[in-house]
Amino acid sequence: MPRILVVDDEPGIRMLYAAELEDEGYEVVSSENCREAAIALESQQIDLVVLDIQIKQESGLEMLQEIVKERSNLPVILCSAYNCYKDDFSSWLADAYIIKSSDLTELKSEIRRLLAA
Repeated sequence: MPRILVVDDEPGIRMLYAAELEDEGYEVVSSENCREAAIALESQQIDLVVLDIQIKQESGLEMLQEIVKERSNLPVILCSAYNCYKDDFSSWLADAYIIKSSDLTELKSEIRRLLAA
């Protein structure tokens, strides 16, 4: 069963993603900040990361750079409420960029695509 790390500072988003992705057959690990996410990445086998860009005072884009540097083969989906970050060169390191929505069809589709690769 693939394990997905969801990194988002909003508890409601983490709960929604966990419920929806577990229904799809994934195991979900949730982190509310980059520090927790880094610990999860070190201590668990993670197959894909869904990463928010704005995480309180932390930057998801900086976390993305660290993930790419440490584990370049780990797929990362940036998930943001803001479309403006698509133009940031750092966001181009991600395997996909999704605008947050209560409809997770696009997110689920990208997860299936990336895990099948």
